[in-house]
Amino acid sequence: MKVAVQHNVRHTAPIERILGQQVEVLGRTPVQVNNYVKAEYIEISYPENAWPEEHARLSLFPIADGRFYVHIMYLQIDDKEETGQVCWLEYKPEFFDQYPLESIAADIPFKFDKVVEQQFNICTQSSQLLSDLLTTNEPTAFARILKQTEVAIYLFRRAMECITMPFTVCPVPACSFLANESEHSKVIQAQNVIRENLDSPLTIKELSRKVAMNECYLKKGFKALTGKTIHQYTQELRISKAKQLLNEQGLSVSDVANTLGYSSISHFSTAFKKATGTKPCELLK
Repeated sequence: MKVAVQHNVRHTAPIERILGQQVEVLGRTPVQVNNYVKAEYIEISYPENAWPEEHARLSLFPIADGRFYVHIMYLQIDDKEETGQVCWLEYKPEFFDQYPLESIAADIPFKFDKVVEQQFNICTQSSQLLSDLLTTNEPTAFARILKQTEVAIYLFRRAMECITMPFTVCPVPACSFLANESEHSKVIQAQNVIRENLDSPLTIKELSRKVAMNECYLKKGFKALTGKTIHQYTQELRISKAKQLLNEQGLSVSDVANTLGYSSISHFSTAFKKATGTKPCELLK
């Protein structure tokens, strides 16, 4: 099937299209891997209680017969800083010219007559690779290019594996595991740990270790029991505690920000206003 050439393929990370108009871009760090692959790390912020779950997404954009771009986006959330990081990679048509088209076409995501999107979970290997892509310390420029090219290819391979064999990444077909009293109690324990650490929120990785539960099980089980993601639940409690400290105890905005472990007064004020619609100083007696 012939595919008409499309001229509207974006060459910058399509953050708003994928994550919604609520997302706020705080900064961008471009990474030119080689002539065929480029990447970009994007720091983002979201309105309180509106964060999506961490995930990855592969998008294929056909531009002509047998010619296409592939974009892979990874969204990771920093619970402590209340920010997120998107790593966006673009694989140009020339990248795929290295491989037989018939071999590429045999894989699941490669349908050349329309735009295709596949969402998948971020595995531990991919998280480490994303870090390696940004922080390579090779002795020469060419060595750095070779290293980043290796990482970009490995990320692509992991994405394909996660799409074609999703249950090897996160084997949780449903939340039936919550019927197990031990697993159910771990999610309840996680809620208690969050309440006890509002001044220094744990990352999901730290929380999962604390309650001895797989990260993926914890995230799915937590959402099933509370109706909220771990990030949403944590931020609701922090803002509720902030209201109490401001309204009942009469602490200053600075004191409340410090008490709840915010990195700055402005960070706290922004989070508070996004969640409540008012500035924290308006609650002071």
